Amino acid sequence: MTKRLPPHAYFVVSAVFHYLGPAFAVLLFARVDALGVAWLRIASAALIFAVWRRPWRSWRAAPRGVLIGWAAVLAVMNSAFYLALERLPLGTVAAIEFLPVIVLAAWAARTRRNLLALGCAVAGVYLLVDVRLVGEPLGFVFAAANAVLFAAYIVLGHRVARSSAVSGLDGLALSMIIAAVVAVPFGIRDAAPAFTDVVALAAAIGVGISSSVIPYVTDQLAMARLPRATYALMVSILPATATVIGVIVLAQVPSPAEIAGVALVIVGVAIHREREASPERAEPPERDADAGREGEAVRPERG
Repeated sequence: MTKRLPPHAYFVVSAVFHYLGPAFAVLLFARVDALGVAWLRIASAALIFAVWRRPWRSWRAAPRGVLIGWAAVLAVMNSAFYLALERLPLGTVAAIEFLPVIVLAAWAARTRRNLLALGCAVAGVYLLVDVRLVGEPLGFVFAAANAVLFAAYIVLGHRVARSSAVSGLDGLALSMIIAAVVAVPFGIRDAAPAFTDVVALAAAIGVGISSSVIPYVTDQLAMARLPRATYALMVSILPATATVIGVIVLAQVPSPAEIAGVALVIVGVAIHREREASPERAEPPERDADAGREGEAVRPERG
């Protein structure tokens, strides 16, 4: 079934759940500090992955350096994200988060069509998010750190998705388990109040599933079949997804400028085209692995 679905469909699922997760986090913020929420999110996702994938069976063959690096990125990125949200509006954090990602897309965009697509996406995001210098300066430090780490998440996640040594989902599971250990020193203390609060624990599991399990799994399924530049460009659809969810769930009717932004983002994603690989650069499909692998796609020109 996974092979019948286009990789873009997996990204849409990831985008939707990316904004459902914060709804659970709102409940947790009333009971647990930011670093505690981050650790509970990572730990609950790690527990689910451990039960589901039992990834330690793949550890000996796995690219350990990449997985450990990815785990560190996941741990610090999630922590920085919540620390930024404590101090800045979500729209501001999202706008800052997008900036390094669009650089990744531009890095491999060598055709006029792709540059036009990139321009449309940037213009759309500019209309959708209002970046204002408000809040504490420290919030911008955390937001900038989260943005850089999000770009690193895409780079390392793409390597794991394309690895022939371990399936993308097993690599994700291993990294999430390591990330839970990495985040213990700066998250376990703030997470302690949730251990005696049934509602907080339930919300933490919801955050882990909605923010780390479903979107990261669908990210791997998409990355296995999309070049990194294409995936990075599609991240620009996240603000558009947030606007649609706001209309349906929260009855937040967008302004004309926001509608124009959604349209520009959709146009940018629609007109973007992947560069066709030359025969000598094309690689044969990877032999079937397990449920997490979609086979090897054409690798990006760079990275």
